[in-house]
Amino acid sequence: MARPRFLPDNFTLMLIATVALASFFPVSGQAAHVFEGLTTAAVALLFFLHGAKLSRDAVLAGIGHWRLHLLVFATTFIVFPIIGVALRPVLEPIVTAQLYTGVLYLCVLPATVQSAIAFTAMARGNMSAAVCSASASTLLGIVVTPLLVKIVLPQAGGAGAQHDALHSIGKIMLQLLLPFLAGHFLRPWIGGFVKKNAKVLKVVDQGSILLVVFTAFSAAVVEGIWGRLPLQALFALLLVSAIILALVLTFTTFISRKLGFSKEDEITIVFCGSKKSLVSGVPMAKVIFPSADAGLIVLPLMIFHQLQLMVCAVLAQRYARRPGLAAGGGSDGAAPARAGA
Repeated sequence: MARPRFLPDNFTLMLIATVALASFFPVSGQAAHVFEGLTTAAVALLFFLHGAKLSRDAVLAGIGHWRLHLLVFATTFIVFPIIGVALRPVLEPIVTAQLYTGVLYLCVLPATVQSAIAFTAMARGNMSAAVCSASASTLLGIVVTPLLVKIVLPQAGGAGAQHDALHSIGKIMLQLLLPFLAGHFLRPWIGGFVKKNAKVLKVVDQGSILLVVFTAFSAAVVEGIWGRLPLQALFALLLVSAIILALVLTFTTFISRKLGFSKEDEITIVFCGSKKSLVSGVPMAKVIFPSADAGLIVLPLMIFHQLQLMVCAVLAQRYARRPGLAAGGGSDGAAPARAGA
């Protein structure tokens, strides 16, 4: 039986189920401390595996596209936050002040790696540049995101204004960067195993995110999240996410053509510059914000994540059908990959 086209992907359905489980059966007290420990270990393992999967050859091959990388980083860490702050008079009244904090947090996150590379491959774009740009964005985000939280969130009266950015950076580097680097340095010995068992290790990938979401939402439910969240704000949040995504996609497409990039480079800029990482964003929220606030703050990210996957899947297919493209062509001849978190 064919899967209905309107049905979200399996991971999104699991995210919804996890939020529902945390809403009806939240953990608290000693059990919450146990889940916090499991979450920290799972996230460390997640980033260790991401480091082991990162191809050094692909990174080296893509480093030379410095103009492309600068544009992607500027979109990710400058254009996105400017959009979020500029739209405050419109966004805050319709999504509530608390969810607007989550929208701003979404805007300062790094790009995602898996889906950016997957859509670039599907659209026959510049794969080596996509791997380099998306990976570098993730690493930069470990330092840049907490600093941007310190700069941007006080303007919205957000909870992050009370947190020390340097302390957050230190914790994030310890929990995310060190495991990532350890996995990458061990790649010569474990890279083959990781690649061979990619489907099995995907369970670790997605399971880590689900565990973090469950822990964060449990704390938020204990603090009464659903009593503070109007239903209409959720629908407004979907509209807000669509507006932000449309603005960024329009900007990346226009500027890449204006600056004379090739079509393959344009594809990489569009898909790397428009993404926000659920894999990095959820664990960092647990470090930067109090546990009771983290569940509400990552909600805009979860909605934006699903929306960007659906919209970019359509865009990638349109790019792949562009005139003059040889079958199986593209800048690297890379095969299409399935988008992930």
